[in-house]
Amino acid sequence: MTNFFNKFFLVFQDSILRKRIFFTLGALVLFRVLAAIPVPGVNHEALYRFFSNNEFFGLLNIFSGGGLSQLSIVMLGVGPYITGSIIMQLLTIMSSKLKEMYQEDGEAGRRKFAQYGRLLTVPLALIQGFAFIKLLQNQQVLGALSPLALATNLLVITAGSVLLMWIGELITEYGIGNGVSLIIFSGIVAALPLYIGQLGAIFDPSQIPVYLASIVVGAIVIIGVVIITEAERPIPVTYAKQVRGNRVYGGTSTYLPLRINQAGVIPIIFAMSILLFPQMIIRFLQNIDNATIKTVATFLLSLLSNSWFYGISYFLLVFIFTYFYTAVTFDPDAISTNLQKNGAFIPGVRPGKSTSEHIARILTRLTLVGALFLGVIAVLPLIMKGITGIAALSIGGTGLLIVVSVVIDLIKKVDAQVSIREY
Repeated sequence: MTNFFNKFFLVFQDSILRKRIFFTLGALVLFRVLAAIPVPGVNHEALYRFFSNNEFFGLLNIFSGGGLSQLSIVMLGVGPYITGSIIMQLLTIMSSKLKEMYQEDGEAGRRKFAQYGRLLTVPLALIQGFAFIKLLQNQQVLGALSPLALATNLLVITAGSVLLMWIGELITEYGIGNGVSLIIFSGIVAALPLYIGQLGAIFDPSQIPVYLASIVVGAIVIIGVVIITEAERPIPVTYAKQVRGNRVYGGTSTYLPLRINQAGVIPIIFAMSILLFPQMIIRFLQNIDNATIKTVATFLLSLLSNSWFYGISYFLLVFIFTYFYTAVTFDPDAISTNLQKNGAFIPGVRPGKSTSEHIARILTRLTLVGALFLGVIAVLPLIMKGITGIAALSIGGTGLLIVVSVVIDLIKKVDAQVSIREY
């Protein structure tokens, strides 16, 4: 506890770190203000009934940072930006130029790659915004809109999503932590009072053992996320001795840390985006006055609404995206090349291709453990819902995983800044 307070005072004694923290808090406050400004013509009673009976939009509300439940001007949240980033990451598999830009062209290439993702956010926001407006009109949440009013609302919603993307990137650059993750985090935390109120409204004394079991499972999830996030496999590395003049350099031993979960919470966010975006489009198509389209949309929606299909798809997507994101962000060939250039080698392994294969083999095994863990944690709330019948636990479980991962990442970023100050 003493160490915590010492670190707390160190954080606020550093003027640069203090400015970064206040900038992050100010940006999150601005986001919460924007999330409270509704679009015109909302029927709040119909909106409340719509959300209370719809688990799908409850999950989608997580990615809007709580803005969707208020039908605010930032109701789409960072969803279009995340979807655009996913599409760009997937395109690196199909396009060698994009892969080279992202992995080999350095900081300039990554900035250009990110710019393409930002540009893709705009058409995605327009599509999602139009689908949302039409869907909510069919549910009597929004009234009839003239073409001009429809275009105005659509532009406002799209601008809100782009503004939120910009705020998130400003937090990443001038604040502390990942801006997009913090926006999702703040939305989840801001919804906690409402979440607790809903649990209180359906409180049943006979279900106390179920509530206690849920608390225990939640504690286990938190401990598990912390352990898996912090766990790493050290690969020993030795630097060869080099004689320069009368001095001998190198000859030291260190290690290359490989984390069990290299991807963090990103696979969960990616998987949920992939599952939620098609559902939103299908729900919009279901209301089109065409028998064929309506039949196909109804079939696909019933398939996606099946708990078994949804749970298995969710698990597989999290598993696949864990491997995919790890492969995109961690390149064994590049690590092997850097080690060789610096006169370092792994004892018992030849430099070059053998080193790359050795690192890739270890990384594949570690990622298997991390992917299985993330997949199980992702579907665990759905299993709990099937056992207890309490839908709120499903939404809370997914949010809990995101919150814990974001807090761990935030603490690491603050520790890194404190360490820089001490040096």
